[in-house]
Amino acid sequence: MIEPDGAAHDARDLVTEQDPAASQDPAASQDPAASRGRATSEAPGPVAPRRRRRWPVFVVAVVVVLGLAGGLLAWAPWTPPPVLRPTGLVAGPATANTIALRWSRPPTGPLPDKYLILGSGQVSGSVAGTITSFQLAGLTPGTTYQYRVVAVRGGTRSPQSALLTVRTLTPPISQARLQGSWQVIAKNIGPAAGGTNGGMTWQLTPRCAAGPCGAVLRVTDGTFSFKMRLARAGAVYKGRAVANGERCGSGSSSIPDPATVTIKVRITRAVGEVQAWAATSLTGTMVGTYQDVSSASIACSASTFKASLAGSQS
Repeated sequence: MIEPDGAAHDARDLVTEQDPAASQDPAASQDPAASRGRATSEAPGPVAPRRRRRWPVFVVAVVVVLGLAGGLLAWAPWTPPPVLRPTGLVAGPATANTIALRWSRPPTGPLPDKYLILGSGQVSGSVAGTITSFQLAGLTPGTTYQYRVVAVRGGTRSPQSALLTVRTLTPPISQARLQGSWQVIAKNIGPAAGGTNGGMTWQLTPRCAAGPCGAVLRVTDGTFSFKMRLARAGAVYKGRAVANGERCGSGSSSIPDPATVTIKVRITRAVGEVQAWAATSLTGTMVGTYQDVSSASIACSASTFKASLAGSQS
């Protein structure tokens, strides 16, 4: 009976003897591989386990992890940086009708798309997010306003800035505009008795589109009425006109008795009205002079009256 080890040895020897390359190579007897082949006739030693290459598995695992991470990023909503509250809101130069505002841009993060300027809770204006100033126009003189600024990015508003209280400039009385309807009280102060007393309605129309300037005065007091141009010198207005309506005598025999009226008034108070600095009260005097008039049946001698004036806008 042949041992198994011997059978394996004979088979390997047989293959070695039939190998043409081995018979032609003179160094075959010195080939380490051949000596290793002969060593198989000895008792086999323990065989080390062969390691499997795991690179394909590792690559697949990385791909799976990256895929899961990408899916999570696609699924999880991106949280944008907060829209920061504007700070440093202060007032710049102001006039009777304008106020300038300025504030600081965000210390960190992206700029907003725009800023909204809020006045009394309403949007008074807006600027691009790269601009940090704004001028409000068309304001009322001598009036207090309150403003806040809000940043907007992507349709999201920031918290409102701190409240800023600011006031437009109050012009001097000399810059007041004499306009509108007035109720004027005239009190006779002599020298002639029976002068004009009581109330009159004045209608004043400025001779310019804006600002202080002369005015046209229309006076109505029963039959005593006239139209006069008033020239302006600061807060003082004065003019002269002929007032018709008075008559000398009575009935059908009466004759016209015109008076030359001189008016001088001073504005004593003014307030802001829309964009105008408008006069609201005045004082002054009115002097009327009558000439001698007569007819075949009646005659009136010359006379003068003087009245104090106190008026307020109605």
